[in-house]
Amino acid sequence: MVWKSKKQRPAVKDVCDVKDGKRRVAVFAGSFDPFTVGHLDLVNRAAQIFESLIVLVAQNANKKNLFDAETRKAMVEVAVSGIPNVSVAVYGGLTVDFMKSVNARYLVRGIRNASDLDAEQAVAWNNKVLCGDVETVFLMSAQEHLAVSSSVVRELLKCGCGKGGAEQKVLLSKFVPQNMLPMLLKDFRKVYETV
Repeated sequence: MVWKSKKQRPAVKDVCDVKDGKRRVAVFAGSFDPFTVGHLDLVNRAAQIFESLIVLVAQNANKKNLFDAETRKAMVEVAVSGIPNVSVAVYGGLTVDFMKSVNARYLVRGIRNASDLDAEQAVAWNNKVLCGDVETVFLMSAQEHLAVSSSVVRELLKCGCGKGGAEQKVLLSKFVPQNMLPMLLKDFRKVYETV
């Protein structure tokens, strides 16, 4: 439709608002072991697109995580505490089942490279088969976060950055949200000292 004047054109809010009484709820799922600045960037961007965003900490018994699900959830809550329309949950089943339970139709996924896209496309197609009403929204990682990953953070922690000296904190702050860093170091020391 073409509008002849600005007065005729509806506000963006009106065009993008709730459809059919359904809120625009999205889920951003992952293991977040631990949550990184790359994850936070995606959350900030997705929170601007959707009315409500739920960061879903995946609980997978077959995967050996450095931190348990509740610890990861607590870290994410600290990291996203300044974003009013974002909440955090833990779930151990299929992501699409969780999405149905909270009436979420959109699944947010971050893409860093071509191999991420290949893997995520397959997951998106499977989610369509399992639950036809799910739309996967791909957000490209910011260029400065292309090399940021949870596995890099875990490696840094295990190789001495977990001791928490000033130099190590500066290094880790390039990879994890600043407000989450003290909690990350404290919880890592708990795990590390028991290993």
